[in-house]
Amino acid sequence: MFKIYNTFSKDVENFEPVSKDGLVRIYSCGMTVQDTPHIGHIRALVTVDILRRVLKLSGYSVFSVYNFTDIDDKLITKMAQSKIDYRIISQRNIDEFFEVFNSLNILNFDVYPRATGHIEEIIELISKLLEKGFAYRSGDDIYFSVSKFKGYGKLSGKRLDDLIEGKRVEVNQNKENPLDFVLWKGAKDNEPYWYSPFGKGRPGWHIECSAMSIKYLGESFDIHAGGQDLIFPHHENEIAQSECATGKPFAKYWVHNGMVNLKGEKMSKSLGNVFKAKELLKLYGPNVLRFFLYKTHYRKDIEFSTERVEEAKTAFKRLVPYLDENFEEDNVDDKIYKDFKDALEDDLNTPQALGIIFETINMINKKEKDESLLRNTLSKMYKDLGFIFEKKEKDDLTEQLVEILLKIRETMKKEKNYQMADTIREELKKRKIIINDLKDGVTWKIED
Repeated sequence: MFKIYNTFSKDVENFEPVSKDGLVRIYSCGMTVQDTPHIGHIRALVTVDILRRVLKLSGYSVFSVYNFTDIDDKLITKMAQSKIDYRIISQRNIDEFFEVFNSLNILNFDVYPRATGHIEEIIELISKLLEKGFAYRSGDDIYFSVSKFKGYGKLSGKRLDDLIEGKRVEVNQNKENPLDFVLWKGAKDNEPYWYSPFGKGRPGWHIECSAMSIKYLGESFDIHAGGQDLIFPHHENEIAQSECATGKPFAKYWVHNGMVNLKGEKMSKSLGNVFKAKELLKLYGPNVLRFFLYKTHYRKDIEFSTERVEEAKTAFKRLVPYLDENFEEDNVDDKIYKDFKDALEDDLNTPQALGIIFETINMINKKEKDESLLRNTLSKMYKDLGFIFEKKEKDDLTEQLVEILLKIRETMKKEKNYQMADTIREELKKRKIIINDLKDGVTWKIED
């Protein structure tokens, strides 16, 4: 049975879908597109990717949504600094996001909504909150009244009384309560705006995600995913405004991945201490980055350094020679694969799953079981984790070693030790190295 840690309950729970139709509905908080994607975005993507892969392995159908926040304060600041229209900035960064996304072999989401494409839904949600008395106007802005929602803090565990004005919450004299958050911002000079019943303006950040998730997944859905830095205030505010508007529970499970840190400090665009995703993919490739992230459980923070990624690269290289893209899906060692699947179904335990993979490699080297069966099992586990089968190419060391073996084989043939010569040929063939004996010599290639 699939189990997942729920931030809401602070416990690992047996997963039970909201709907009886077996379809699991997932909303993943996506990028704010004032800048290009970085390693933190890669971690969030890989987390929700393995989540969806494991749900499918467990027999569920999945419908998933990944949003883009393409209008907010940060994007407007970027527009003012660069003198480039916010729509151009957004599109450039979204284009780069998809380059990174496709390189990483992330499963496609079903919908990629943008906040600016859902102004109508946002206005409708704000209107409901005003009508029900959960929101109020202050000048040209509309705010959500936190004190009206008795469950505020139930996700983050924060208490209203403990959130002191000016310490953890931005001071704003226009608010009735310092914890109140903006739903609609009145238009300002040189800023984008839309027309609404409350006047010209633009949406606040939190209301955007509620409107988009409700439109595509319904008023109550299964899983809301994102980084741990979004728990408060973003996800806390989403719950408050959504449940007040609909009168129903919002998301049942809240899945949050840990942060990527650099020298103990959270990596983020606002702090400027980021490693760009595209640059890292050029340096290490998608498989090494995925492997690096899988070595740490998704809920734990990762300390990022090039040394640690290099270590992951070295470990990953041990795995590659044992893989075969054309493996037989149904021909696996049942016990090994069950242990692997059990690890993933136990709160996405990728470190344990990787451990099982390397135990299998050791079994191959020790010739403990049928090698063909173990290689099939390895390739199946590798594919299930979302890794890409890499085209095998000749490298200098491989070429030197094969040439040495071919010279030994030629000596064996001259000495009429054909059994040893054939053994060398067959052992190389198992490793996808194909020998061709020609009249004028021997050639070899690595089979795709």
